[in-house]
Amino acid sequence: MKKVLIITYYWPPAGGPGVQRWLKFVKYLPEHNIEPIVYIPENPTYPLIDENLVNEVDDKVTILKHKITEPYNWASIFSKNGTKKISSGIIPNKKKQSIVQRLMLWVRGNLFIPDARVLWVKPSISYLSSYIKEHNIDTIITTGPPHSVHLIGLGLKQQLGVKWFADFRDPWTTIGYHKELKLSDSAANKHKELEVEVLNTADTIIVTSPTTKVEFEVITKQPVTVITNGYDVEKVGKQPLDEKFTLAHIGSFLSERNPKVLWQAITELIAEDVAFKNVFQLKLIGAVSQEVLTTLKEFKLNDYINNLGYISHTEALIEQRKSQVLLLVEIDSKDTKCIIPGKLFEYMVSERPILAIGPKDADLATIIKSTNTGVFSTYDEKERIKETILGYFKQYQERNLTTHAIGLQQYSRKNLTSQLATLLK
Repeated sequence: MKKVLIITYYWPPAGGPGVQRWLKFVKYLPEHNIEPIVYIPENPTYPLIDENLVNEVDDKVTILKHKITEPYNWASIFSKNGTKKISSGIIPNKKKQSIVQRLMLWVRGNLFIPDARVLWVKPSISYLSSYIKEHNIDTIITTGPPHSVHLIGLGLKQQLGVKWFADFRDPWTTIGYHKELKLSDSAANKHKELEVEVLNTADTIIVTSPTTKVEFEVITKQPVTVITNGYDVEKVGKQPLDEKFTLAHIGSFLSERNPKVLWQAITELIAEDVAFKNVFQLKLIGAVSQEVLTTLKEFKLNDYINNLGYISHTEALIEQRKSQVLLLVEIDSKDTKCIIPGKLFEYMVSERPILAIGPKDADLATIIKSTNTGVFSTYDEKERIKETILGYFKQYQERNLTTHAIGLQQYSRKNLTSQLATLLK
């Protein structure tokens, strides 16, 4: 059986989307005669915890751990809540940032390059070099963000000449929050230099979207392969639907993902349709930025909100399948055209229609259209958004609101792992 060392920061009990991709790959790789060995931090600072995910890790999987020094631990002395939010990607609006938050962002962007987990790089290279030699491992995989994990791969490649696959769940210097880190010119250049070095040293680059593939192919001549995120067979059966007409958003609702066009459309529908007003509910599951909550209050939507906060992945799947319509929002920027949230694939197999809002030419729009799982609108299509919600509402009233998805099998975790296994062999 071929041994493959997988280096990742996020691993159960970490919650959130960052852990799902490699948790599932590790689950199915043994079916392809590949033994995954997983290397993780011994004492990480995870912004989200989901203890239930620990049960999904097979006892037979070898897990290696090594200590990590994280500045987020020091920063939490000054602002525990602010540190947790920044660690999870929730960056306050520039106008509403406190002095402490501005300082934390500057330190994060300029002193810890490429990210706050960079102090794990040198100890990991030292520890893993010995392990790789001792156990005759010739293939490693790094997955980021955090992109400092790729620097571990870079060091091991340079020292040992192992075959190295660099998996990018998100882009590096073009990801939305990168511009919010108050980077100096020298820091910005350092980020770019490291990105170029990683992309040109790894033997194969794996990305999650076609747009990122095109973007990276400008930087490197190394092969770039798209393996999207996907869905798994979950132990969650069909659920009774909510009695109210629920529009549910699952996952982090960042400040930049604040679709005022949607809030305006809902406000107008409430004013125009008494039946809609009486049964509408906005269900929020996961971390929600204060700016989004403030905006909802400004639109007088507070009475229609059911904010469940962060819940376990299993509980989120249950709430997802109970909801009438699922909301997916991506930041309105050319930099986010490549973002295909992992939850999209879970949405697609839930048999609940999707209302997605994002930038023009977004990769996720192509997937939604090709699978017939919902409707995608841009931020300047308020009337289309209204018509979509109203159409779903009429189907809800007639008790026949559902989807008729096609071509979903290509996004199953088993099928995606098969693609990965082909690359690795």
